[in-house]
Amino acid sequence: MPAAADRGAGDGREGAGRDGDGREGGDGGPDAASPAPAGPPPDAARAGIAALSTPYRVVAALVAGVVGLIACVHLGMVFLHVAPSNTLSKQHGETIDDWIYPEFEQNWKLFAPNPLQQNITVHVRAEVVDASGARSTTRWMSLSAEDGKAIRGNPLPSHAYQNELRRAWDFFVNSHDDKNRSTGARGELSEAYLRRIVMLRLDGHDYGGTVDRIQLRSSARLVDAPPWSTEKADTRPVYRELAWWTVSSDDLPEGGVAAAAASGEEADQ
Repeated sequence: MPAAADRGAGDGREGAGRDGDGREGGDGGPDAASPAPAGPPPDAARAGIAALSTPYRVVAALVAGVVGLIACVHLGMVFLHVAPSNTLSKQHGETIDDWIYPEFEQNWKLFAPNPLQQNITVHVRAEVVDASGARSTTRWMSLSAEDGKAIRGNPLPSHAYQNELRRAWDFFVNSHDDKNRSTGARGELSEAYLRRIVMLRLDGHDYGGTVDRIQLRSSARLVDAPPWSTEKADTRPVYRELAWWTVSSDDLPEGGVAAAAASGEEADQ
């Protein structure tokens, strides 16, 4: 009865593959012996803001929203400041300037950089009062030329010699009209700033008396065209002359010659 024997052998083989509970056992495969993977700890699923309580999550969301709003406003203000003139920048120019200056000032223009095509120098002359009370007026002195002399040949020139006077004059021009009339509160600030810089430069000169008044002017001269160009440029200087400014004690550098002279006059009075 070979068929019966075969069936018996087959049943034996099938029985050998099952344990006492009828489940498949032995080394049938890796899945049968490996334990079920353990899940992550309950606290691991709550990380970052999600781990905070509801009130703290609300506060964190509000703070993130405020920071994001400020960042968007700042980027918008900077873009309008450097972008070409448009309706928004014309309508809200004062608000944009209040946001940008002085911390976020950008000295370049987006899309349309405009390199300088003229040389601008700043001159000053002073009205001096000597010990006898006589008044005299000095010749015009080029402050820009003095800065250039300090920069030329210096491998590490001072930032003040490179930019202080130039930026102060730009500040004044941009806050005044063509007749040198202030266009706002920034105009008065630019005048005070410019006077202090000029008096700081004059402090190193001895004119035989006390500087009572100063007058400034600028000389703008177009850069001549290169030899290979057919362009013709009028290189004659164009002057912009300001009114006389009376010097006050606030304009004098501390510890300087002018300040010492002023304090001596006040003591005599």
